[in-house]
Amino acid sequence: MTDKNLRVAIDVGTTKVCTIIGADQPSGDTEILGVGSHPSNGLKKGSVVNIDQTVKSILSSVEEAKLMAAVHMVRSAVIGIAGSHIYSFNSSGVVAVKGKSITKEDVDRVLDAAKAIVIPSDREILHVIPQEFRVDNIRGIKDPTGMHGIRLEAHVHIVTGQTSLIQNLIRCVVQAGIQPEQIVLQPIASSRSVLTLEEKELGVVVIDIGGGTTDIAIWKEGSLIHSQIIPVGGNHFTNDLAVALKAPHNEAERIKIHHGSVLPEKVNQSSQISVQGISGTKPREVQVSYVSSVLGSRAEELFTLVKNEIEDKGYSEMISGGYVITGGGALIRDLVELAEYILERPAKIGYPIPFGGMTTVMQNPKFSTVLGLIREPTHGLALPNEESHVQNSSKENKQNKENKDETDEEIKHSAIMERFSKSIKSVLKDIF
Repeated sequence: MTDKNLRVAIDVGTTKVCTIIGADQPSGDTEILGVGSHPSNGLKKGSVVNIDQTVKSILSSVEEAKLMAAVHMVRSAVIGIAGSHIYSFNSSGVVAVKGKSITKEDVDRVLDAAKAIVIPSDREILHVIPQEFRVDNIRGIKDPTGMHGIRLEAHVHIVTGQTSLIQNLIRCVVQAGIQPEQIVLQPIASSRSVLTLEEKELGVVVIDIGGGTTDIAIWKEGSLIHSQIIPVGGNHFTNDLAVALKAPHNEAERIKIHHGSVLPEKVNQSSQISVQGISGTKPREVQVSYVSSVLGSRAEELFTLVKNEIEDKGYSEMISGGYVITGGGALIRDLVELAEYILERPAKIGYPIPFGGMTTVMQNPKFSTVLGLIREPTHGLALPNEESHVQNSSKENKQNKENKDETDEEIKHSAIMERFSKSIKSVLKDIF
């Protein structure tokens, strides 16, 4: 096996670090060779808070995957990122077509124009995802290359993150001896893993319930139209139980997994479970319905936050396909039924779609993100260290400004200023 056909993905989450190693096959599929998972001890709500502990967790996860895959060395990997510092918004750009038909260079220029906007100095762009192109006001074009026109417009979804927190994650990966090929937003990876093309076209929301955060991604007509990180995750369910039951975190997690439900009316009202308190105390009996009421309150809060976010952005009527709930926190009993009641749309658990090798034994929502990461197209976006990452980002921002100036010369000044003003007002309104 050569490095050229080897793929590695690392999902650095709040509760676990998961690594998978795969190999590209002649058929175009990726065969999963090894899987490694280790508790994550250095993150809080998706952000690194202890570099040494995070590095150790990454190393342990990678070593486990290497052992299973019989691979001696991992040089690079695609890395997933989330956290409450992530902020995304939609933008647009327009350029004049230089030749008789639209070329790849024209597409690159219009994408640069779309991301040439003012963002806070402590943030940087992670993704610029095309939603649609318009050629001379003809809408709904996915790839304008080769088409004739004089005016090319792009509508994109831009994902940004706090520079210092991105650097911390990159530093942890580099100190573990791995070069990040690409940094990918986790709900985008999860969507790649659990959604079909038909679902993306119809209009669907992915709710990825992780340990520290819940990530949502809204898809319509095959494009990502909105993404959001909500600072409530599976750990909050566990912490609620630990406080309510006066039990250690590990005991609360066990009860959540084996006895948890979010609908108290669906459990046996007379059933009880034994709860082990702090060390040295005797176990005591607790009603299962009480456990369900605690979990149900947190689940209701989470889905209400999701509903409010979608309504505030005006996307409620676009969700024709309903909701897909995935991630490690998705398997609490009766979660789908409660989601359908609060969100007023069909809902289901999102399991990773099998594609080769060991994916048939990874049919668990907790693997959705990492299985999506390993299928992410890479473009040689090597980030050898956090310093060069910042330098590349600075060069990109400088180039964006130059492209913006070029666009202003090609298109009527008044029209550009009007669009630019609307874009800035929209971004500032969302941020502040």
